[in-house]
Amino acid sequence: MTTDEKVTLLHGPMLGMVPQAKRPPGVTIGAGYIPGIARLGIPALVESDASLGVANLGGVLRKGDVATALPSGLALAATWNPDLVYAGGKMIGSEARAKGFNVLLAGGVNLVRDPRGGRTFEYLGEDPLLAGRLVAAQIGGVQSNHIMSTIKHFALNDQETGRNIASVNFDEASARESDLLAFELGIEGGHPGAVMCSYNRVGDTYACENRFLLTDVLRRDWGFSGFVMSDWGAVHSVGALTAGLDQESGEALDTKRFFSTELSSALLAGEVPMAAVDRATLGILTAIYSQGLVDHPVIGKSAIDYAADGAVALRAEQQGIVLLRNQDGILPLKAHPRTILLVGGHGDLGVLSGGGSSQVSPVGGLRRRATATGSFTGYGYGGTPPLEALRTAFPDSVITYIDSTDLPATIAAAAKADIAVVIGEKFSSEGVDVRDLSLGGGQDDLIAAVAGANPNTVVVLETGNPVVMPWRDKVAAILEAWYPGQSGGTAVAQVLSGAVNPSGHLPVTFPADFGQIPNPVLPGSTMGPPSKQDKALYGSAVTSPTFDIGYPEGSDVGYRWYDARHAVPLYPFGFGLSYTHFAYAGLQAHGGAAVRVTFRVTNTGTAAGADVPQVYVTLPGKARRLIGWSRTDLAPGQTRTVTVVADRRLLARYSVQNRGWLVAAGPVKVEVSRAATDPVLTASVRIAAAQLQP
Repeated sequence: MTTDEKVTLLHGPMLGMVPQAKRPPGVTIGAGYIPGIARLGIPALVESDASLGVANLGGVLRKGDVATALPSGLALAATWNPDLVYAGGKMIGSEARAKGFNVLLAGGVNLVRDPRGGRTFEYLGEDPLLAGRLVAAQIGGVQSNHIMSTIKHFALNDQETGRNIASVNFDEASARESDLLAFELGIEGGHPGAVMCSYNRVGDTYACENRFLLTDVLRRDWGFSGFVMSDWGAVHSVGALTAGLDQESGEALDTKRFFSTELSSALLAGEVPMAAVDRATLGILTAIYSQGLVDHPVIGKSAIDYAADGAVALRAEQQGIVLLRNQDGILPLKAHPRTILLVGGHGDLGVLSGGGSSQVSPVGGLRRRATATGSFTGYGYGGTPPLEALRTAFPDSVITYIDSTDLPATIAAAAKADIAVVIGEKFSSEGVDVRDLSLGGGQDDLIAAVAGANPNTVVVLETGNPVVMPWRDKVAAILEAWYPGQSGGTAVAQVLSGAVNPSGHLPVTFPADFGQIPNPVLPGSTMGPPSKQDKALYGSAVTSPTFDIGYPEGSDVGYRWYDARHAVPLYPFGFGLSYTHFAYAGLQAHGGAAVRVTFRVTNTGTAAGADVPQVYVTLPGKARRLIGWSRTDLAPGQTRTVTVVADRRLLARYSVQNRGWLVAAGPVKVEVSRAATDPVLTASVRIAAAQLQP
């Protein structure tokens, strides 16, 4: 390859920013584009955002183009079902291929450290094992279409406030045992072609030019052979190439074209060695060939079976809905109610979606759009409207909708209905963190008032984050539906009617109040918006003064923080109710080189259902942590035997001095639990000492 050919693969534009006359003919407009090299048969890389479906950046990139919208990442994580997450990735990948894309910016696995995180809805929860295994499944599903997936955003990119300027200051051992472990598991299991580095600094060095992350951890320790692409607008120097970055994405968003114009000058001046260009080129070519982009090229566009793909989205939401409260077994609604009142949430139009680069224009389009402070896409409602779905699920009931703007009229209507279903919603988006955990807009007062008028009030939450519930004890039932996706209204109605038995379990802890979380004051939250003199990217400051982010919980993310402090959350990690009951028995636990746990699960109720028994271990002086689970479908009276074997890294601490994992010999407490705070079976085993590679 010539030098020019190599450099061609190291940078590319965001085609939407390129004038129409200068765009390559026949190329689908998406997030990014890297020209191919026709002489050598190397295809162009045509890229789309695609965490939850083939995105369209608020519908502006490809006018009128729609795609199947999966429910949010938290909903997918709440299924605890890698097979279903794989199916979702496969579906997205097939639609992307049919639209002309061969690279998907999927695989988001940043841990939920703060419940206010603006991108929390995109990600897969707070536990590195759960998130790592699920993201591996998603990546595997995408890449089964012979197209490439990323894993992102590497690393410690756990809040949106100040994401371009903040520095996460974190000790290596804690990072290895938490955020980096999620990435490690995702890369091991999913084999993504590319890693996308993040906007933030880590230890005062930008992640996209952080040699420790990109060279020492990713390549030296983990043996990653693909390539590292930047996030859009995240490159700050040509020296990023020598630190381990391989490709500059959306180069016009950076202050300079570092990997084209600046790189050419640096090569001529001897400031950047050709060996760095060769390493980057080799990583890109390795990913292109290993993922089948050459042997199975994307040629033109093809038809999409949106009905079949919608069924995948429906199954995901059916399994991702979490039943949080069911007072006196009000759900499922056993007899068809004579009257049902649906309140709020634009339930007559569709379901809410999150904002930012992951937002999908769903099949059928968004029936309502609105702007939102800090979000560069705003929010919208699409998919199956809950009102329509309820009328299908309850054909003999009179179902009406009221938008709740007139509170006295809403209360009067609720008092007359047999059942009141209130949609509580909270929008979140890339680019901005939420400021509190209330529903906002007077919704908490609305729910309390409706519940005061009608004791049979059911709350359906459409949220991208955990929320507080001051009205919890006043309502009869609560469903966490997250952002429900393409077929979300249908799934909610099916759960209310009993056609679907809820089986979702929380992938994040719901705090009782701000005082329980590690950073009650969100780092950077006192910083004002960018001034006219500050450069901003997607509404976020780029040139404002930096600030530090510290995470006092260290590796004890989420439920482990609560466990270490004996704090009682509103709802614990792993929690989820069902319309049936499950019993655990026959625990056998073995130690030695690893921890192996076997037990029986029995459906003791009268309805078929799925359970998610979880296995936790507690090492001496440590908080408990998840080592495995098994999603188990059971008919009434049916019993199955479950076996869980721990990844030994979950029994170890990371030693920076030894550059590896150290397992200490000694006792380990083992628990089979319904949730992180609800053990049912317990045992103790002894494990053997070991030293493992990083």
